[in-house]
Amino acid sequence: MNLTITGLRTTTLAVAAAMLLAACAGCDPTSASGPVQVEGVVWQPDNATIAPRGNWDRLGARELLVQWTAVDGTAFVPGSAMPTAGKLPDWERIAKEPWARDVIVGLAGRFDEKAARADIEQLAADSARLAALPTPLHVTGWYFPVEIDPTWQEAPRLAALLAKLPRPLWITVYDSANVGPEALADGLLKWLPSDVGVFFQDGVGVYAREPRVALHYIDVLSKRLGHARVRVIAEMFRPLPGGGFRSATAEEIRPQLHMYRGYRVSLFDGPHYLPDALVEQLRRP
Repeated sequence: MNLTITGLRTTTLAVAAAMLLAACAGCDPTSASGPVQVEGVVWQPDNATIAPRGNWDRLGARELLVQWTAVDGTAFVPGSAMPTAGKLPDWERIAKEPWARDVIVGLAGRFDEKAARADIEQLAADSARLAALPTPLHVTGWYFPVEIDPTWQEAPRLAALLAKLPRPLWITVYDSANVGPEALADGLLKWLPSDVGVFFQDGVGVYAREPRVALHYIDVLSKRLGHARVRVIAEMFRPLPGGGFRSATAEEIRPQLHMYRGYRVSLFDGPHYLPDALVEQLRRP
């Protein structure tokens, strides 16, 4: 979900596969019917999106997942022991937005995945302090923003650290190694605390897999971990030739999201990739 992490894993092969996946996007019979409906939207705070605004509630979103409230030692909330960002979000205003009736608060993270994984003890300690700060938000959960995939051999070290954070607690899981959903679930079941929920990052935005394959992952994880513990992060971006990302088109997004019907889906991410005009396109059948 961090754009400097999984979002940037676009290889030459993945970009070459883009044309094939785009051609297949309309093959699913559910892709052509009905407006898009989702449960949530993600916001990854940075200096460019310090004041998130959008009409994501018109797609059904009422839950905001904040990627983090501190990143690389800089806090986006007042009252922490860390240096604060030059300009803070208007949390009072955000708390009144219809797409933020419920909020899952992300804690301490880093932009760089390797740096985050090398510093999980400090990030967990910072996260515990951030979680104790008062907020005007209607907080329904917490999110520890160090993402997990099968290549991270030291991930089981997280178990003891997650035990010190408040519940309900969520983490993100993705499969960069393409080990498959069964192996992914097996790895999680060995160490992930049973009261920690999983946001599965679908990988569709970076062409790691097509929506039908992502759905298979979601189905398996839901069966193995329990339906209530599994939610979906749907990537709303696509890679640009030569580097960078763009918003996915309505034609690309619609079959992706219709495939996940029956699961709780959050869109990554609203402020960067879902302008109002695109929202209105997605509302139309």
